Amino acid sequence: MEVHRIAVISDTHGILRPEAVNVLKTCEVILHAGDFDNAGIWKDLKEIGPVYAVRGNVDKKWADDWPEELPNEKELSLYGFRIYMIHNRKQARKDLSGIDMVIFGHSHEYEESQKGETVYLNPGSCGQKRFNLPLTMMVLTLYPESHKFHTEKIDCNPAVPDIPAKKASLKSFGGFFGRKKSLPSAGKMHKLIQKIIKEVDAGKSVAEIAERNHLDTELAEQICRIYVTHPGVDVDGIMDRMERKDL
Repeated sequence: MEVHRIAVISDTHGILRPEAVNVLKTCEVILHAGDFDNAGIWKDLKEIGPVYAVRGNVDKKWADDWPEELPNEKELSLYGFRIYMIHNRKQARKDLSGIDMVIFGHSHEYEESQKGETVYLNPGSCGQKRFNLPLTMMVLTLYPESHKFHTEKIDCNPAVPDIPAKKASLKSFGGFFGRKKSLPSAGKMHKLIQKIIKEVDAGKSVAEIAERNHLDTELAEQICRIYVTHPGVDVDGIMDRMERKDL
């Protein structure tokens, strides 16, 4: 019986963990749903095996050098299965008729769902750890003769935990959510940063922003500083830079 083992990853954000590499080496093809962060990760993956990929919201100037290999969206046929790839599911094209599966990322959260005849698969993130979300990837096993497939969620959390976030940041997060040393969900943090961006644009001071949002001043200052010193940065870009500083 013909069987093909496919690795599905996303949101590596500059980190190719050995836990993920060990699994990648057992697969025939690698699908990456964007947010590599840099060309080095993409090139390292190509040394392991064939890579089909799309660019993510943090893949800006460097990805412009390979527009055909790193488009915003990609459709491919793999062992008889029609696959559509996009980084952010919300930006997927409307007509997905005939597509067997949509591979996407962006949220850093593992997901398997179905709409009509199309299956939506998000492998989560196996690179930068986003707050309290686990590090995951997916192995997709294809059975062309029966046109069926099987998915497996792979845990990529390191055997030796990453260095935890600084105590000041943990205290700040806990203050915002009213729970001592409790980390927020990605969704809540996303909304908080969106609100702070609007307040910075409205001319509010760091002290005002901290008070209005019940935040520790250090956390409010960190978010504001990243926003004003990186022209054009979006909410995800701010979150990525905060995580790199704290991990």
